[in-house]
Amino acid sequence: MKNGKRKSHFSLFTLVLLLAATLTSCNDWIDVKPTNAQVTQDYWKSKEEVEAVLMSGYYQLREAVPTLIKWGELRGGTIYSQNATEQKIQDFTVLPTNSLCSYQDLYRVISYANSVIHYAPGVQSKDNTYYTSVLNAHLAEAYFLRAYCYLILVKNFRDVPLVTVPYVDDSNDFSIGKSSDTLIIEQIKKDCQTALETGAARGVYSVDWETKGRVTKWALYALMADACLWSEDYETCKQYCDLILNATDAFRPVFLSNTNDWYTLFYPGASNEGIFEITWSSALNPSIANNFSSLFPSASEGTLRLTTQAREKVDMESSEVATNKGLVITDQSVVGRMIGATYKKLGTTYIIWKYNGDDVGNVRATLNANFIVYRVAEIILMKAQAEAMTGNMTEAATLVNRIRVRAGLTPIPMDEAEQYDEQVMIEEILNQKEMEFIAEGKRWYDILWYSRVNKKKYRNDALSMIIYGNQTTNADYIKSVLTDDNAWYLPLPQSDIEHNQKLKQNPYYDSSK
Repeated sequence: MKNGKRKSHFSLFTLVLLLAATLTSCNDWIDVKPTNAQVTQDYWKSKEEVEAVLMSGYYQLREAVPTLIKWGELRGGTIYSQNATEQKIQDFTVLPTNSLCSYQDLYRVISYANSVIHYAPGVQSKDNTYYTSVLNAHLAEAYFLRAYCYLILVKNFRDVPLVTVPYVDDSNDFSIGKSSDTLIIEQIKKDCQTALETGAARGVYSVDWETKGRVTKWALYALMADACLWSEDYETCKQYCDLILNATDAFRPVFLSNTNDWYTLFYPGASNEGIFEITWSSALNPSIANNFSSLFPSASEGTLRLTTQAREKVDMESSEVATNKGLVITDQSVVGRMIGATYKKLGTTYIIWKYNGDDVGNVRATLNANFIVYRVAEIILMKAQAEAMTGNMTEAATLVNRIRVRAGLTPIPMDEAEQYDEQVMIEEILNQKEMEFIAEGKRWYDILWYSRVNKKKYRNDALSMIIYGNQTTNADYIKSVLTDDNAWYLPLPQSDIEHNQKLKQNPYYDSSK
């Protein structure tokens, strides 16, 4: 029974699903599902085999996209679900047995990354064409994939098992306990720094879609900025934001400042502003549908919908833009980033449109929109947060105005910005992030960050944001639940608790106490 339990637990932390090593091109990975095989001595003999495992990591991250969207949105009050299982998360009544608490996909990505980090250096002795520059580029991608998954895990579960070594054989003991979020954030930063130190992380790939669909140095800068913002290391956050915003490379990511260019982020996608996007289609095969189209169908409201408060906010913004531009709003209007772009309004129905339409307002032939992990607009607003938290209100307002002006909104007057206090500026930044990144899996993390900063100085304000947006739960209930710090995070999956005696449940969900 002991061995049986160990193997069951391996299914989470040590499962290694290797992509078939017969791939003829690294472009083919987008179409091929990984096949089951354990790491053996017969593997890890060529750079192509390293690339195959790495591509399996990307594939598994792609599989996780619906979960990434739901984790990042359902508790934030902008998007709500019609699904009973998913409503448990937005209602703060979720139990450890809820299927949406599963983090299996992310730990699979971590497993692939760990395998590449551990085994790839040894391939050089077997493949004399595996140059150090290529090895280090592969390692940079693996470090990013591992670090990004851990940051998402920290934002959702806070304390989780930190696994940095691959499964080798049954002698490995992967019955391990949780590591603190502080320790995991340190590992995330270390991974980013290690990836960047060699200088091998690519700035651009020879195949166009890979420049956005695979990890670059820009993606590592963005992830590092994100981790530093989360851990309230604001000066370092600003430094990494500036590595993107002040870059002079010919093929650097660039903010699209023209209002009319906003929709190109999603159609055709892979725009200049994109930093890292999870892709489905490529020039080789443009007709692969993404795996979250059912959440946001093109002809009706889907499982995930705009909340009442979100509808009020987007209508208010659209009205301001229309006034500023002297436009008359219709159902088909493209008004800033809202009507006809972020969403389409048909009577009283609001369809999330950014993932559905083409450049002339029709439903795209294939619902194959990329899922954008990082883009330059987010870097601008990350830096604005860091500037506001260090007292630089004029600089924060200047950054926010880049977003407001592109959206067609009136910029914040500089003489007013000088009078803003920290709270007013941060709430303006978070409002812009909510509108800019609707349905992109960001909102809950911004509210959670706000609830944690300055020794929880703004906890009540963050709580008010949650209550204001939530339309399926009683406000008094939410207040009572979120008095417990642990309730702001998800429970660890019950199956893992049962198979790992060293793994302790989030105290709020621990039925044994």
